[in-house]
Amino acid sequence: MFESDEFGPPPLYAALDLGTNNCRLLIAQPTRPGQFRVVDGFSRIVRLGEGLAASGRLSEDAMNRSVEALKICAAKLGHRNIRRSRLIATEAARAAENGVIFMDRVSAETGLELEIIDRETEARLAVSGCASLVGREARSVVLFDIGGGSSEIAVLHIGDNRSSRLANHITHWTSLPVGVVTLSERHGGRDVTPESFEGMIREVSCMLDRFDCPDIEAVRAADDFHLIGTSGTVTTLAGVHLDLPRYDRRRVDGLWLSDDEVSAMQARLLSWDFAARAANPCIGPDRADLVLAGCAILEAIRRRWPSTRMRVADRGLREGLLTDMMADDGVWRRGRGRRLSRPGPQTGSEEGRSS
Repeated sequence: MFESDEFGPPPLYAALDLGTNNCRLLIAQPTRPGQFRVVDGFSRIVRLGEGLAASGRLSEDAMNRSVEALKICAAKLGHRNIRRSRLIATEAARAAENGVIFMDRVSAETGLELEIIDRETEARLAVSGCASLVGREARSVVLFDIGGGSSEIAVLHIGDNRSSRLANHITHWTSLPVGVVTLSERHGGRDVTPESFEGMIREVSCMLDRFDCPDIEAVRAADDFHLIGTSGTVTTLAGVHLDLPRYDRRRVDGLWLSDDEVSAMQARLLSWDFAARAANPCIGPDRADLVLAGCAILEAIRRRWPSTRMRVADRGLREGLLTDMMADDGVWRRGRGRRLSRPGPQTGSEEGRSS
């Protein structure tokens, strides 16, 4: 078990997530119990899963983009004394015929050893990363992470005895083999009509129909049921809702949106053409062809689990990795906080956006 040095700085932890759309890194140190301060980070859209749905393989261009981003991550890691790290890859590497071969290439060219995690691990990490956004009064929560190539959904029943690890309260979970990249490639994400948008919703709804979990009334037995969404889709909706001149994570993370507000934002985005979406500072050209596919996945989830409110999380797998590693090392045990640095924000600024 790790013992921090009373006279030295708190240890550094690193988490890297190579997803279907993004490559993201966080380096952080623990502060007060359950929290940490980000000291460095990196995020770049690499579209590793581009064309994967059609070919079943990672393309050369996509792998090249990802390797270049991972070289930057390797340099950042190499310049710091990292006590413990965990580097993961998700759906694109998991689904591709050449995913393992690509991991070997990453190791050879960057020195980074990435672990391809399974879908259950991905769902649990998403829950761990968002644990602090579940209020003490919450008894039932549906948490979802809309990714680039897959979407993870976890149903949580908390009850009266809340575990220090929120993932222990997962009663049902699923991973849908669809994300913003794969759905937009199948239906077209650039020019989206109300009809094609509804077609995307129907595809995802059919997948949700096969999810064996409690019915809506059972999930919503408590009055304090709500949704938590962690993805670029929900953070984009929040940014548009707030009419931000540029994306600001501090304004978005933890924001509550009512059911009517979510519906209004989705209708607003659907009314915009590609150029209007690309011009919005909270979307930009890199996300303009993906955001409506994400809204379609979100809408299918909302129809399955109607809720009066949804909480927005600009956090996810990396935060879950960091939280789990720090908890495993016991850095937040009673009395230890006095020897750690003063509390800081749990995550960095806008670079932390997911999907």
